[in-house]
Amino acid sequence: MMKYATGRPFADPEKAARKLVEIASTVEPIQDGRIHIEKINGPFLFAHAGSPEEYGAGLAMAIAKGWLWRHESGTYVKFTQAGAELFA
Repeated sequence: MMKYATGRPFADPEKAARKLVEIASTVEPIQDGRIHIEKINGPFLFAHAGSPEEYGAGLAMAIAKGWLWRHESGTYVKFTQAGAELFA
């Protein structure tokens, strides 16, 4: 008997990006609006069952769309004005 794979909810990078921004909107930022990256990657990977590849593509899309800004160290992100307006 053949098993069919179910569709991945975050296979579309735009959907993954929106989920990451949604998760980030629930995190209380620390100093200077910083959101530690683990505060969004943990929930995405474990609570929402996204894959590491989907996380990477989603984060890249959120940055490309100008919703999030990632520090060069990769340890935190910040909302841009456009990203903040998504959940205003």
